[in-house]
Amino acid sequence: MECLRGMCEAAGRVILDLYEAGVEVERKSDESPVTEADRRAEAVLLEALATAYPGVPVVAEEAAAAGRIPEIGDRFFLVDPLDGTREFVSGRGEFTVNVALVEHGVPVLGAVYAPATGGMFVGATDAGAFELAGGGWKRCQVRMPAHEPPVALASRSHADAQTEELLGALGVRERVSVGSSLKFCLLARGEADFYPRFGRTMEWDTAAGHAVLTAAGGVVTGIEGTPLRYGKRNQAHDTDFANPGFLAAGDPALIRGASTQVEGVKAL
Repeated sequence: MECLRGMCEAAGRVILDLYEAGVEVERKSDESPVTEADRRAEAVLLEALATAYPGVPVVAEEAAAAGRIPEIGDRFFLVDPLDGTREFVSGRGEFTVNVALVEHGVPVLGAVYAPATGGMFVGATDAGAFELAGGGWKRCQVRMPAHEPPVALASRSHADAQTEELLGALGVRERVSVGSSLKFCLLARGEADFYPRFGRTMEWDTAAGHAVLTAAGGVVTGIEGTPLRYGKRNQAHDTDFANPGFLAAGDPALIRGASTQVEGVKAL
């Protein structure tokens, strides 16, 4: 945990320096925003990972956007140096540094760091999930059973009609809007119950939060309840490392209930 903490905090310092100074926003080929903070933070993380985990390939967002994707096997890292760039550009503090280790298609270790608040979450399959609080590590555990009705999390920057329809069908009354991978972390901490996402994401957006949530006892699946796998290459209907929609929850019963509603919602 301390190794991941050090590299994420180092990347976070670079991000905060530029956050306070203000940065110019550019657009990638998919029209998503990118800043100098993304690139500089990624350079810090790539150097740190090469030192701490020599020989383990790293798929990083900005390098991948530039066509620099290493050959990967059953074990590799996924890095999003600045998840929530829209929040960063808008002056909201809900952006994170995400680092995850994937083994055999499953995120087994992940760190999510919020530079603006200093909050950090780390999860490992064999050790559990922890939040850095008051200078020490505090164990995280999902809320189980879920509240009735459940409390749902929604993307602050990516709302859509399908998500609204599903939440309505499940009787959700309370919705909390949060940016970046912090949604997974709030589930892991037991502050909310359910996070559906129909819109497109990339593996580096979700892997670290996925690892934290599952280490805390939660579940992440595809929209229809099937496993959400990582390291997806040569996909017939999307680019490399693109995710389908997904469901994330503390209580697996919410996934089962939501997946039965998905067919009607997908038709919207």
